[in-house]
Amino acid sequence: MTAPGELERAAYAAWDREDWDGAVRGLTELVALEPDGERSPAWWFDLALAHKFRKDWAHAYEIGKEAAARYPRGEQEPAFWNLGIAATIMRDWATARDAWAGYGLTLPPGEGEIDADLGMACVRLEPDGEPEVVWVRRVCPARARVVSVPLAADRRFGEIVLHDGAPSGERVVEGVRYPVFDELMLWATSDLPTLSVTVTGSGADVVELVELFAAAGLGAEPAGNVRVLCACCSEGSVEQERHAAEGGTQRMWLAAPPSRAAELLAEWRGRAPGRDWADLAEAHT
Repeated sequence: MTAPGELERAAYAAWDREDWDGAVRGLTELVALEPDGERSPAWWFDLALAHKFRKDWAHAYEIGKEAAARYPRGEQEPAFWNLGIAATIMRDWATARDAWAGYGLTLPPGEGEIDADLGMACVRLEPDGEPEVVWVRRVCPARARVVSVPLAADRRFGEIVLHDGAPSGERVVEGVRYPVFDELMLWATSDLPTLSVTVTGSGADVVELVELFAAAGLGAEPAGNVRVLCACCSEGSVEQERHAAEGGTQRMWLAAPPSRAAELLAEWRGRAPGRDWADLAEAHT
C-alpha cells in the first residue's frame, strides 16, 4: 500500500503541472485512505477543485459536499462557494442555497431557482478564447444576466452566464469598484439578435433612445462605447469614465427583434425634430 505522504507528494506534483487527471487520481486515493484525517479537509477541497478545473461538474458537486461538510459554516470558507457553483450547475437549488448560507451570504428567502438582484458587475466572456468584458446584473452569487450588447457573433444581450467566484480584474466608474469575473459557462441563451443602426441626434437624444430600449427590456448602446484593452490591462484595475453620449451621426448596437427595433426607432424619431435613423440590419450575417 502506498503511504499517504507519497500519495500526497505525487498528487500535488501533478497539481503543479496542472495535470488535473493525475491530481484527481492521487487525491481520490488519499481521501479513500484517510477520509477524516487531520489533512483530509484540504484534500477533499482540492479534489473538488480539481474536478472543477476539469469541468467535471457532477464530481465537483458530489466531492464538494464532502469538502464543505468538513469546514465551519459562516466563515467564508471557499469550499462552500465552490459547492454553490457546482450545485447551481446541477440545478440542486436547495444545496446551492445552503452552500451560500454556509459561506456566510444572506440571500432573499425562498425556494427553487435563485433570481435576486445582487447589483452590477462585469463578466469576461470566453476567457480561454477571444475574451470580451461585458456588464452584467447578478441574479445569484454565481450567475448574471448580460446587460451589454456583446460584439461576439454568438453572444447575446439578455443571456445568463455562470461565472467564477474569484474576480480577475475590476472596473472603476466614478470611484465605484465593480469586480470582473471569468465566465465558466453559458447558463441560458437569449434569442434577441444583435442589430446595427445609424442614428442622428444630439447627445440627449441618444440617451433617450438608450432609455427607450431599456424600458422595453431591450438593449441599445453607441458603438463608440467599446474599448479595446490588452489582456494584461483587462485583468487589472481599469478606470472607466461614465460616457457622456455624443451627438451627431453615429452607429449604435441594438438588441431587439428587428420589427420591434424599427417601432421604437420610429417612436424615438417622432418625439423631437432633428432625429433620424437608417440602415437597420443584423450586425452578424
